[in-house]
Amino acid sequence: MRTTIDLNCDMGESFGVYKLGYDDEVIKLISSVNVACGFHGGDPNIMDHTVEMAKKYGVGIGAHPGFQDLIGFGRRNVDISRKDLMNLIIYQIGALDIFCQKHGVSLRHVKPHGNMNNMADSDKEMATNIVDAVLAVRKDLPVLVKPNSQLHQVAAEKGLPFILELFADRAYNNDVSLVSRKYEGAVISDPDEVANRVIKMVMEQKVTTINGDEITIEGDSICVHGDTPTALEMIKTIKEKLESMNIKIAPFSV
Repeated sequence: MRTTIDLNCDMGESFGVYKLGYDDEVIKLISSVNVACGFHGGDPNIMDHTVEMAKKYGVGIGAHPGFQDLIGFGRRNVDISRKDLMNLIIYQIGALDIFCQKHGVSLRHVKPHGNMNNMADSDKEMATNIVDAVLAVRKDLPVLVKPNSQLHQVAAEKGLPFILELFADRAYNNDVSLVSRKYEGAVISDPDEVANRVIKMVMEQKVTTINGDEITIEGDSICVHGDTPTALEMIKTIKEKLESMNIKIAPFSV
């Protein structure tokens, strides 16, 4: 019987005068945060503030590197060489890690953002380059991966610690991949529906796909996207329902 689950959120994606999400409220409710590192979103001031908040509330900190695609929010495919991709990731991890050092906290994980992550579901070369970039920085730094993805398989093959991640507010295909945001129903925004999906994933290791089929799925961290309009209400509802079943929100352990 599971007694804890990690609840993570992609945050720190505001930049300059542009505000995305409800970071100051959300961070009080979660156990891990994936911090944008300035390429798909975020900027140095936001990174500094997000790390400071994470320390204050005891939230585990992860780097959330994305493609250099501010206009597309990192949610477009990019054709990129191995060297460019690896250095893009290393640069972003390093940027966040120095803010962690400033505030006297440790960087706990890496989670590729958006289409960098999605491309690594099926593209082994992309997955390999991501894993090699993390290994080049720290061989003990876990990466969040989708179950059965190429990123999952390559991390396992190369000995990089990994955490299986499930998605609260995204629809699944039958092969356990996420439904593309191009399609209606890909993003689920109703707080009660999302919370009920989470309970089923956590307690039964099951999820109903966009096709209406029930598939098996396992994970140790649940993600809610910070830019989903109802993110704050969803996280509150998820937390309440989990705690009503004596499941504590707590950072994952490797």
